[in-house]
Amino acid sequence: MSSHHSRDASPQPPMHSTPGAFPSSPNSEQNPEAISAPQSLSLAVKARRSEYVKKKTIRVKVGTWNVAALSGTELDIGAWFIEGKGIKGLDENLSELSAKEQTDTSAGEENIESVEDQELRRTKKKSTIPKDDVPAVAAGEDIDLYVLGLQEIVDINSASEALRPFADPFPGKKWKAALKEALPQGYKLIVEQQMSGLYLLVYASAELAPCISSVSSTSVGTGLLGYLRNKGAVCARLILGETTRLVFVNCHLAAGADKAALDRRNWDVGQILSRVRFNPITDGAEVVEEYGDAIGDEDFAFWFGDLNYRLDDIPPEDVRRLLLLHTRNEYDLNNKSKRKIDSELGYISADQDSSSISAENASQHSKGSKDSSEDEGDGLPLSPGSDPASLHTTLRSLLVHDQLHDQQKKHKAFHEGWREGEINFLPTYKYDVGSVGMFDSGDKKRGPSWCDRILYRSRQDRIEAERKWKEEDEAKKRDAEMKQRGLDEPDEDVIFDSDPGTPGFPGTPGYAPGDDYNEDEDAATESELGPGRHGPDEAISLEHYGSHQRVLSSDHKPLDAVFTITYEAVVPELKAKVHQDVARELDKQENEGRPGVTVVVDNQPQALNYKADDSAEPTENNGVNFGAIRYGVPKSAGLTVANTGGVVATFLFVDRPIGDGQKDSITPPWLHLEVDGNSDNKNSNRNALQEYTLQPGETRYVHLSAEVRKFKLVRKLNEGKIRLDDILVLRVKDGRDHFIPLVARWMQSSFCRTLEELVLLPEGGIRQMQRNHQESAADLHNLDDAQESIERHKVSAPRELFALTETVQDLTQRAVAEWDMTHGDGASQPPWKQEPFGNGWPFEPQSWTLVSSQERSHLLAAAAEALDTGAPLTSHFGEEISTLHRLEVLAETLVTFLHSLQDGIITTELWSQLDLHMNTASKSISTDTDPQSWILEILSSAPVHNVAFTFIMFMLAKIANEIAPLSSSQPTVISADSIQSPRVSSASTHFTTTTTNTSSSELQQQLAPSSPTSPTTTRSQISILSSFRRTKPATNTSEEPTSSSKEEAAKKRRQAIEHAYADIFAEAMIRRPAGMKDRKVTKDKMRRVLLPFLSGLV
Repeated sequence: MSSHHSRDASPQPPMHSTPGAFPSSPNSEQNPEAISAPQSLSLAVKARRSEYVKKKTIRVKVGTWNVAALSGTELDIGAWFIEGKGIKGLDENLSELSAKEQTDTSAGEENIESVEDQELRRTKKKSTIPKDDVPAVAAGEDIDLYVLGLQEIVDINSASEALRPFADPFPGKKWKAALKEALPQGYKLIVEQQMSGLYLLVYASAELAPCISSVSSTSVGTGLLGYLRNKGAVCARLILGETTRLVFVNCHLAAGADKAALDRRNWDVGQILSRVRFNPITDGAEVVEEYGDAIGDEDFAFWFGDLNYRLDDIPPEDVRRLLLLHTRNEYDLNNKSKRKIDSELGYISADQDSSSISAENASQHSKGSKDSSEDEGDGLPLSPGSDPASLHTTLRSLLVHDQLHDQQKKHKAFHEGWREGEINFLPTYKYDVGSVGMFDSGDKKRGPSWCDRILYRSRQDRIEAERKWKEEDEAKKRDAEMKQRGLDEPDEDVIFDSDPGTPGFPGTPGYAPGDDYNEDEDAATESELGPGRHGPDEAISLEHYGSHQRVLSSDHKPLDAVFTITYEAVVPELKAKVHQDVARELDKQENEGRPGVTVVVDNQPQALNYKADDSAEPTENNGVNFGAIRYGVPKSAGLTVANTGGVVATFLFVDRPIGDGQKDSITPPWLHLEVDGNSDNKNSNRNALQEYTLQPGETRYVHLSAEVRKFKLVRKLNEGKIRLDDILVLRVKDGRDHFIPLVARWMQSSFCRTLEELVLLPEGGIRQMQRNHQESAADLHNLDDAQESIERHKVSAPRELFALTETVQDLTQRAVAEWDMTHGDGASQPPWKQEPFGNGWPFEPQSWTLVSSQERSHLLAAAAEALDTGAPLTSHFGEEISTLHRLEVLAETLVTFLHSLQDGIITTELWSQLDLHMNTASKSISTDTDPQSWILEILSSAPVHNVAFTFIMFMLAKIANEIAPLSSSQPTVISADSIQSPRVSSASTHFTTTTTNTSSSELQQQLAPSSPTSPTTTRSQISILSSFRRTKPATNTSEEPTSSSKEEAAKKRRQAIEHAYADIFAEAMIRRPAGMKDRKVTKDKMRRVLLPFLSGLV
């Protein structure tokens, strides 16, 4: 299995559990006790809801009013909506109040201001509500939830308003202030939502407000182009008592009386239903819905506003005349509105003075009207429903033409269980502003209509409607099948389906009209087919539904309805107890029925045991402790995953939690993970997380291998920027996650440092410094506190580099000598002569004779440990390791060490100077005859790098001379005896030359610590250049020069070795600036820096 995956094997299941969700939702069919996820716990608690809820009843008042963008309308809002005024004081025919309610009025009602005085007093700066008015419906603190929907609080016909991308909050502020002033103390604002001219406000009493949660509001524009905000709806959703969802929709639909306008209104309704989405419901801090709910997911819904449905198939002027016959009786003869009405009805001419009508005629007219309302037989007044001249009868005759009722019956709009209270009030539109009963007297004379409506439904209403649709569809299918089979023809032998001779049948004795009328059957039919039906859901009841006819400030009359809602509210204390019981039970079932595994950790990592500090101490929480981790030294451990449960378990390793900016992965970069056996999805996408299935009792072993080798990681560990402490996450599908701690201790390394850091290390290496000072890697960069101690150990070049170059040089001489002694017969070629990679031996990987990667890895780790501890490089090699293999391992270690140096031997700054010099020289006419001079002169500005460069070049020259010597007769070279080795003075950083070969021990003694008081090294003091200068030996003019093919071949081979060495070490030693172009030219320049120090040395 791969140890670096970043995606889960399968997505998490969606969350749908919602407070107040209907029991028949798909999620309720799931077993809530299957798993103990938060969703299942919520479902299990909800299944015991009866134990922690109790029934509560609240009153909700819903009001709607189109204020026509008229100023002063806000002055009336408190009186009619909060205080319940603006209804009484009219003739009983104009009030939706029953006759009993009219006779039960208090004595104070006699003092209500008359209609005439009210209209004469009306101004825009004062409320138009009658003086001394009294409440007619429930008001004030009797209401628990006030819901107000306003339309046209701004001029929606304005182009600027229609195109405005946001709602202007200023108009809403005055409405909110007016409502707040009228509300009883303690009521809190729950919802405020505005879209252009639509405005929705919801206030709750102090007792109810804490029980409301998950409030969400939104808006849908259906105006111009189908999306602009001049028409549409503002909606809100809230939850009562953690169980019951309420939705409120305040809308303003398309205007107009023609067929196109009707279709557009139905389209608006469909758009609102399909586009409204509320925020996901939350249960505390937990989101329990993946998607927001829509209209239809609630327990109770209220749809109100200016729906704009009109009256069909009846002339508007006939409706106006018919209704004006009822409203004229509210006025005295001299009233202006009375004269307008009489003028339209033809009683007087428009310019006739009211004084010309005698009081007697008026009295006779009034008496005649009264007489017509009395029964001629017994003199008792008729009920409003039986009196053909009553307003009630007129309204019923007009409602037959109501578009909304018709669209409901045709299942084109509001047919999904929506119902409405009985309409016993005048049409709410359109009136002359400032008039109680004068319908539009302007030029258009719009026909009166019930444009403003309040509809409601429960969840049970919606489900019942859906059931009836299904039954109707099935009945239609059966009828179609019978028609195809010819079974729909009537039976000719049957003329009547009842016996005509039966008493009570029409035409028989004892029959009376109406005997065949069944009131209950007719009511049931109307309940099924007509609007305003009352289903069996008793959780919601309508107490009041009517208009406030005596509000004069708009051309619409405001409308309100009072509902009583019974719902189940959560008792927090009881729910907490149930929650504890359910959680305890789920935990028990989880232990018995959920998949479970046991993870056993092998805490004995296997590694090369150099010192006692390798041991791994026991860790808490069943973690893996790798102990000390060294550069390049792998350590292994393991986990045993056992299925100790009673069901099949599937496990996988998933991405562990990481910090910002880090890449997701299963394991940290220093760990490799592999599981025995094949995974369940072995052949799937390689990036998929591998899953492993265990039968009960089965086990799988997980191999863990820790190794730090990447330079970037080593540098961060050396600097203390990261630690080796981490975790693994083993996930059991449908079970719990296991977090397995990983613990390791980083041992400081000399790799991946700078030369300036390395020259400060003591003779015991980086480990000695770590033990002496107990410092972390970051402390090595903060040298102020221990500067004096550190300066005592300072040398002119890193001891590690000197040890490597000297040992490689010595081992090369021994390896060549041993080969000559053991292979003197010439039967096999030495590795340095084998083509095509022998020219780079012992630094070229393709030329190595030790090919076992495992053995080589152990030897490389041993060499690195020797460098870090200051021990002899070969002290960690066994006696059985040959000189040749030791040499190849240390040669690789040297190249790796050079590559790991942060600043390299030739830093970026030094390389820039060298590159500039080469570019300048290439443009110069003169030829640079001695490149060694200017190269060493540039390097002399960095003494440590200069000395390190010298060590390496001297070593390479010696090795090249050893494996590919040139004849001493070459005119431009010197003999090996005349080569001068660099020596570092113990008193200063001056370099001197010697004319004898320097042994390893002598050169090591020359690397004594330099005195901190010595003067700074200057270019004039450095004479190392003489070590590489070529001097021409005296030529014997009497001896003719000789040339042979053997010497030419030796010369070519030597050049090949020099180029191979230059290519290998140029990449390892030189740090180029980032982003350099023309890599081929750059590599050639890098080679030119090294070749002058390798060419022609013997």
